Amino acid sequence: MRNPSSAQLAVNSGGAYHHTMTVSSPDLKAFLLATPFFGGLTDPSLELLISMLVERNFDIGATVVAEDEPGRSMFIVKSGRLAVSKRGNSGSVIPISGLGPGDFFGEMTLIEMQSRSATVVAETPTVLYELTAQKLYACYKADIHAYVIVLQNINRELCRRLRRADNRITGHQFGDDN
Repeated sequence: MRNPSSAQLAVNSGGAYHHTMTVSSPDLKAFLLATPFFGGLTDPSLELLISMLVERNFDIGATVVAEDEPGRSMFIVKSGRLAVSKRGNSGSVIPISGLGPGDFFGEMTLIEMQSRSATVVAETPTVLYELTAQKLYACYKADIHAYVIVLQNINRELCRRLRRADNRITGHQFGDDN
């Protein structure tokens, strides 16, 4: 049982209750290193970033982030499945993509300091690790090398997403992201 002082009950924007707790499990290292976000980090840098993560649990149907709301954090998916969507000009909901373990989202708000670009809803019970802009700045101050690697990883993933979007817009078939 976790110490109640290390967890707090919170309400997300979708109205579902979830627990938050600081991440400290050493068995996360292999999982995190295998994600695009943490690739290439040294052990001390990874430990620093792990200490900055907060675990967030979401129920089925919970809205994790909503399009146009302010955002000052990003999330790495530990488990579960999420749906990403945007509102069309007519107000209809347009599915954009699905997210699963190892994926990350919300990074755009950390880079451009704008509102959330899409809505993300948990399709299954979901565990996420949250990294706030404030913690990312603390990483910059404490370990500039780790900060640069993280930004390179984010940029690399944004380029992959842009390439996939380009292919979808132009009607090209793609399956292996080459």
